[in-house]
Amino acid sequence: MKTDKEMFINVSAGGTRIAVTENRKLVELHIERADYERMVGNIYKGKVQNVIPGMQAAFIDIGYESNAFLPFSEIGSPENLSNLSFDDDDDDEIPSKNKNTTKRNFNPEKDLSKGDDILVQVIKEPFSGKGPRVTTEVSIPGSLMVLVPNGNYIGISRKISDKYEKRRLRRTVKDFKPENFGLIVRTIAQGKDVALLEADFNRVWDKWKELDQKIKKKKAPATVFRDFTTSDQVIRDLFTPQVKRLIVDDKALYKRFSTYLKDVSPEQLKNLELMKGKGTIFNQDKIEEQIEKSLKRKVWMKSGAHIVIEHTEAMVVIDVNSGRYIGKKDHESNSLKINLESAREIARQLRLRDIGGLIVIDFIDLQDNANRKKVYNELRSTLLKDRAKVSLTEFSNFGLLEMTRQRIGLNLLHTVSVECPTCNGLGRIESHETTLTRLENWLKRFRVKAKDKRLRITLNPEMVDYINETKSKVISGFMWENWMLIEIQKDPHLPPHEFNVYSKKRREDVTDEV
Repeated sequence: MKTDKEMFINVSAGGTRIAVTENRKLVELHIERADYERMVGNIYKGKVQNVIPGMQAAFIDIGYESNAFLPFSEIGSPENLSNLSFDDDDDDEIPSKNKNTTKRNFNPEKDLSKGDDILVQVIKEPFSGKGPRVTTEVSIPGSLMVLVPNGNYIGISRKISDKYEKRRLRRTVKDFKPENFGLIVRTIAQGKDVALLEADFNRVWDKWKELDQKIKKKKAPATVFRDFTTSDQVIRDLFTPQVKRLIVDDKALYKRFSTYLKDVSPEQLKNLELMKGKGTIFNQDKIEEQIEKSLKRKVWMKSGAHIVIEHTEAMVVIDVNSGRYIGKKDHESNSLKINLESAREIARQLRLRDIGGLIVIDFIDLQDNANRKKVYNELRSTLLKDRAKVSLTEFSNFGLLEMTRQRIGLNLLHTVSVECPTCNGLGRIESHETTLTRLENWLKRFRVKAKDKRLRITLNPEMVDYINETKSKVISGFMWENWMLIEIQKDPHLPPHEFNVYSKKRREDVTDEV
């Protein structure tokens, strides 16, 4: 079956949301919150705070509220250590003691000391009070290739299978690869001409030269390189030729993407669209409805069976239940059918919710080992679409299947919600940013459907204070654009994530109309 892949980007006061659909079904959701700056990909000149052999790790001060975690296994080229404090007149070459040094003969316990300067790159966002995870094996990503300092090789994406194209790309890149630098050619470079490849290299090389100057001039801890924003990263990494179209509802973002594509993939400009007219972009393919479902514990499937997803401190537990399903065959056959459907849905939910870490799945018991194997294979094959690294084990003696999924950033639940203040963190409620985004989308839908010009919006006092202090222009801007008069009123009895809308013209509550 052919996969019809599309992308939608919604910009609001609460942040930017990027939805990826396959055959009109939501499979990925990326959220760039207005109040949170993504760290993955950023490079820092840090300072070693502690070296702990018992943990096989070091803690690095990068200027964040918590020290970054550097496992010894993530310490690569020693050239990133102890040679970062240069004056403008100093020799930029690596000190002789580090020449011809490799990862194998570098001993972090002896050669890494408190107070040393060190160059690190964030590979995992801070999570649950823990600092970001970092590596010394830094890289500068471009659109078509990745520059690797202190390397001396050319790598070609494994997804490029044509040996002649691989040979062409290798020969092309070899002509401008600097000495003692590595270059990794990305999949999207396939078929690109020399001019586009060289232009992308020049952009990456300029970033490195700017980074190099910051390393020499800035004192640790300091940020020396910032990766793209989430929306820019998505168009760089996900907007491939396989995507039928990318629709954006913001003119400024549309222009930025257009400029980017002209430089990198001009043939894809035809697939970029700016949404016209009123309404919300996430009404298409019922994306908003699918997002709301993705935040619920229970996920219903077509058969009437359902899965329950529970987040704990140590792991995520997924339980498969027959629910309302009434099969026509024997118990084993019915259980197999539900488990196969659940395997496909679990793979989609893991990708959509961006769930990482240890995951334990409790499928419905199967007596036949051949049937267990079918479920295992179904889950594994469906997970091949996932860009995150995944590892599965076979079914245990207790009928449980354990797996791990690469965790890079916050999962969807933690991105759009905060700990509930009433139950002291045992549950979660919608964040102010998420509530504001939902309110903004409600107003857009209401404006298309109704002609009411005067509204009164009732919110929890915390939410009203949040809008007045940080987002007052959102409401005033909406009133100006739509010739409406909106009054904001506090109601301490309303939960922080709820709102009510009253039409002054009709003198009635209109919250449930859209």
